[in-house]
Amino acid sequence: MRHIAIILAGGSGSRLGGDRPKQLLPLSDGRSILEHSVDAFERASCIDEIAIVMHPDWINEAEGLCQANGWTKVKKVLAGGKERWESSWKAIEAFNGDRLVVSGERINLWFHDAARPWVSERIIADVAKALEENEAVTVAVKVTDTIYQVDRLGVSGERLVVDSIPPRECFMRAQTPQAFRIEVVEEAYQRALSAGLIEATDDCGIVKRWMPEQPIYIVEGEEKNKKITYKEDL
Repeated sequence: MRHIAIILAGGSGSRLGGDRPKQLLPLSDGRSILEHSVDAFERASCIDEIAIVMHPDWINEAEGLCQANGWTKVKKVLAGGKERWESSWKAIEAFNGDRLVVSGERINLWFHDAARPWVSERIIADVAKALEENEAVTVAVKVTDTIYQVDRLGVSGERLVVDSIPPRECFMRAQTPQAFRIEVVEEAYQRALSAGLIEATDDCGIVKRWMPEQPIYIVEGEEKNKKITYKEDL
């Protein structure tokens, strides 16, 4: 099998504020969020290749980081789209011809949020292991808080009320990486594009909706594999 990690760094990070995308902001050691995320997959022995999907305005910055860090597995820096799904689709298109060139080799595409810089070696290894017997794998953690399903009252829906309290053991919080056999994720996206209905916050959402016949295996995540979204997360 050939494992290709797609680091999704195409967002502008507007919720964090500032004039630079959040993936380029430094952590306490002075290195950027993006560098930490790419490093995790560069070090992983199971990963064969890496592609960074970057905001078009910051591609030169990403290429500079590749040179400065000497990442040998990063083979492509791609321009991202306005939405997350567009960035994923651009990566799928960039690699969908590879399976025709490399005969007999199964290609798996991994999608990882650049804003999750603390993904562990254990998670990456477990996802690779799960891909030996599964064609779709995601990472998730158990919910520990009580979950409210809500309803909105008022003319403009300004008042929230509790509608129901579902059992929390039925829920998990999604993380990344999410990995798929390339034929699976490509087919799911093609079905969604053909229908003109792409509404999902991650790649599992596309696969689950448009290929419901495809089971998605869950690997246990970790609380430290959190996503940096707001200033408080830093």
